[in-house]
Amino acid sequence: MIKKFSFLVGILLFSLHFGQKKEQLQQQNAELKKQIAKINADLAKTRNESKLSVSYLTSVNEKLALREKVYNNTQKEKRFIEDEIYLRQLEINRQNRELAVLRKNYSQVLVNAYKNKGVQNKVTFILSSKGFGEALRRVQYLKQYSDYQDKKASEITNAAVELKKSVEKKRRSAAEKENLLVNQQKDLTTISAERKQKEQLVNEFKKNENKLAGELKQKQTQSKALEGQIRSIIAEEIRRAKAEEESRKKAEAEKIRLAKIAADREKARIDAENKARAEALERERKLAEAEAKKAADFAAKRAEEERKRNEAAAKNEATERDETRKIAAKKASDEAALRSREAATKLAAAKAAEAALEKKTDADKKAAETKAMTNYGVSTSAGNSFAANKGRLAMPAYGTITHRFGRQPHPVFKNIVEENNGIKISVAKGTNAKAVFPGTVSSVMPASDGTKTVLIKHGDYFSIYSNLSTNTVSKGQQVSVGTSVGMVAQDFDGSFTLDFQIWRGDTPVDPLGWVSN
Repeated sequence: MIKKFSFLVGILLFSLHFGQKKEQLQQQNAELKKQIAKINADLAKTRNESKLSVSYLTSVNEKLALREKVYNNTQKEKRFIEDEIYLRQLEINRQNRELAVLRKNYSQVLVNAYKNKGVQNKVTFILSSKGFGEALRRVQYLKQYSDYQDKKASEITNAAVELKKSVEKKRRSAAEKENLLVNQQKDLTTISAERKQKEQLVNEFKKNENKLAGELKQKQTQSKALEGQIRSIIAEEIRRAKAEEESRKKAEAEKIRLAKIAADREKARIDAENKARAEALERERKLAEAEAKKAADFAAKRAEEERKRNEAAAKNEATERDETRKIAAKKASDEAALRSREAATKLAAAKAAEAALEKKTDADKKAAETKAMTNYGVSTSAGNSFAANKGRLAMPAYGTITHRFGRQPHPVFKNIVEENNGIKISVAKGTNAKAVFPGTVSSVMPASDGTKTVLIKHGDYFSIYSNLSTNTVSKGQQVSVGTSVGMVAQDFDGSFTLDFQIWRGDTPVDPLGWVSN
């Protein structure tokens, strides 16, 4: 019984785990297939434009990697189904054995019933009783025996139903596996075709190696020339910013000096204005302290006199005169306590008035200082918010990143190493590059190939957008996040590629550490 229970629990736990894992794998595959469909759509749009482009090859490689992930997930799902079929078969074997035992036991019950003629002839069996009590016992026995037969028949029926369910579940799992195998074969065929496509593309690259390598080197030369221009512009921006900062600091220091003089003058006026009031409040407080002390001492004296009279009255028999004196002493003591409380309240009010005046004086002085600073145009620095948004900047355009930051080997020509000051993003035709952060356009630079580069200043940082066919901003223009800076141009290999860079001062940094893609 324990073994049977353990086996059933094992089957249940596996079914739950299998269901969850299978659902996860199916969801992953659905998402992967969406990505594949998007890449196919992008490739269809750029097939005639891209010719032999790195972006096209990158998309083919990405699609192939996604196909292989789908296939691997399908393999895992197939293994889960095979395990499920195996466990279903074990359950079917166990249920068959149980059903055989139930049928054997039931047939034995029927044989025993046939042999026992008295049980079959129920009326004779009951009437042959020796007494009424025995007849009742025989009726009860016949009922229990009938119930037992019904129970055994019901057990056989239920076991047969459960067996049929298990067989059906196994059949469904087997059908699911067959469908999976068909899909797997289709995936393998597609993967094989796409691998051939990739090989053909690489071979085409190699056939045109001299031409493409020459164009690439020419592009690198242009990039170096552009880098020189960018460095010159940034150096001039930094020099100008330093000069402006020094001038600003001097002007700010003079403003602060004059503001402090004005603030000190106003503070002195406030002190002089509040001095007489403060002295008057101090005198009131001291008088209140003296009065409170006098009242407290008087109340204490009266209380002590009352205590002594009460003790004397307790020792001697009270007379009418003593009682009168006792009442008068109690009244005098109460009056003294009341005067003491009133004096204490007056003292607290005097202290509170002094504290309020002191607080008001401090607030007036601070207000005077703030007003003086404002009047003289003294400002506080808000800091560089560009750096505070690292990792959260918007992408300048959405597409496939074909070239990453730093020294990177060419994906086909292994003897060529590219030095990138930013990233390159392959986009659809007609895509506009957008500013990633608010700033000021420092420069719009035309290149020898007719493309343009826009450089935007963000405090100590610069964002750069190269390989634009048109520019929609001009030098000195203020831009916000998402402002279009120009349309992305077609590169030498036929793809539409944006060269995007971020510089911290005169040093380029990896844009992928700054944008949220």
